[in-house]
Amino acid sequence: MTRHAATFTPAGLTRRQKRDLQREITRARQEEKPPRSTRGDRGLPEPAVPGPFGPGITQGGYWNLAKAWIPAHQATSQHIAGIYPFVADSGLGHRGPILGVDLNADALWHFSPWEAYVDTTERGTFSTNILVLGAYRGGKSATVKTLVTRSIAFGHQVVVPSDPKGEWVAVAEAIPGGRVIRLGDGTGTRLNPLDRGPRRTDTTDEQHEQMVHQRRIGTLIALIEMTLGGRLTAVEHAAILDALDRCITQTGDHPTLRGVYEELGHLAGDTEAAFRAAEGAIQPRFVLRRFVEGDLSGLFEDASTVEFDQGAPIVVTDTSELFARGDLAAQLTQVCSTAWIQAVISDRAARRTRYVVREEGWRDMTSLASLQMFQQWLKLSRHYGISNIVILHKMGDLDAVGDADSLERSLAYSIVGDIENKFIFRVNHQEQAALRARLNLPAPHVEMARQLRKGEFLAYVGQYSYLVDCFATSTPWEYALFATDDAVSPADRDDRDDTTVRILDTGALDEYWPEPADQSVNGWLTAETRDLTEEL
Repeated sequence: MTRHAATFTPAGLTRRQKRDLQREITRARQEEKPPRSTRGDRGLPEPAVPGPFGPGITQGGYWNLAKAWIPAHQATSQHIAGIYPFVADSGLGHRGPILGVDLNADALWHFSPWEAYVDTTERGTFSTNILVLGAYRGGKSATVKTLVTRSIAFGHQVVVPSDPKGEWVAVAEAIPGGRVIRLGDGTGTRLNPLDRGPRRTDTTDEQHEQMVHQRRIGTLIALIEMTLGGRLTAVEHAAILDALDRCITQTGDHPTLRGVYEELGHLAGDTEAAFRAAEGAIQPRFVLRRFVEGDLSGLFEDASTVEFDQGAPIVVTDTSELFARGDLAAQLTQVCSTAWIQAVISDRAARRTRYVVREEGWRDMTSLASLQMFQQWLKLSRHYGISNIVILHKMGDLDAVGDADSLERSLAYSIVGDIENKFIFRVNHQEQAALRARLNLPAPHVEMARQLRKGEFLAYVGQYSYLVDCFATSTPWEYALFATDDAVSPADRDDRDDTTVRILDTGALDEYWPEPADQSVNGWLTAETRDLTEEL
């Protein structure tokens, strides 16, 4: 390639002056020429010689009269976190039991809904309830069992109002002091869903009576609407109220489903009853007949034969024998057992914090009355120191609530969406649209949820999210006890090819989870729970 150069000389010079100027230019060029190097002899390229404005474009550099200057970048910490996405979050702190390992920070992840609620920083939440959602064999039950059993050492009680699969029975029997209430096994155990419950010391007599009456009438309406598959008419509603009031008077404030059933029979035969209550008493009486003379007899129609153990670390109501009688029987059973539990634990003066584990949580929301009871119960959970754990297999479970675009289904989705603490396990492909629309999850998180392995979950606590592996901290004792349908069997664990999953022995856990003192901060830790802590 030929390089052309042009020389410009000033005008008005003589020949001598031009020759002298040419000699000076030649001498200056010779003086600026770099010394010959031996790089070429060694096969190395010669270094670039910068000119007055840089190395030049032909030498792969720049050619600019101005110096390169990049202004300083200013942004908030939230934007910086987006620029550097792999900087680990600070987590929730070290209050509460260990629930797993934060895979983003490679650190132990502690969680307690009460600690997250009382947190005065921006990470605090406005609810103590937890939504657990995920497909089968995703590790939901094992994770929930890990959370609640480790929380016993912190003074929290665990209550399972209805155990449809009987999987919590083994956990209650393994924990010292655990209590199991079995229904339908031929032992004659009965629970009265219309029990008054303990007196609430923080309310007046009028307030207490009103709350007891509302709970009783709400339970009756939920049972009848669930069976009839529709809303009650005004006449039927009035007949139920009248029958309940008569039963309370006749039994000395110890109403039962059998007593209400008999009073509805009296109203149905009374043609002179006000508000045409005779017509409204027919359908509700047929519904309650199932509890008195039908397949659910001997379970809920008479006075309770057992009492709730306030001091037990875990109380489980085993309803597995009843779920074989049909789906409707299972729903009615869950409503009755839950109503009996709620009547007992709705006492703020007891100064106990409790986990209420709702297996098959959609069964508590199968009618408008049950939905309204469920919504009110969730709102009052903070007041009573309760954390409701609602377990669903998929958002499609709520499609069984009411018809499409009905008030019942909208209310069910609203209740689930309002729960701030969410544990999302592996989901199926069909759940993508529902998670984005109903729970407002980001698209990248939904895609990540499809690829989660067993025991891993996305934890949403308030406005923050974490990727947690629960099984990474499982002890051999927990591993064998929490197995459900071989979902956490060692064979499955061997298939995991990553090195982040590990089982810590007891000594390793003691390093992060020290033995508690003789009394917890609220004075709820008992000798039996201390023995459990030592075993864990």
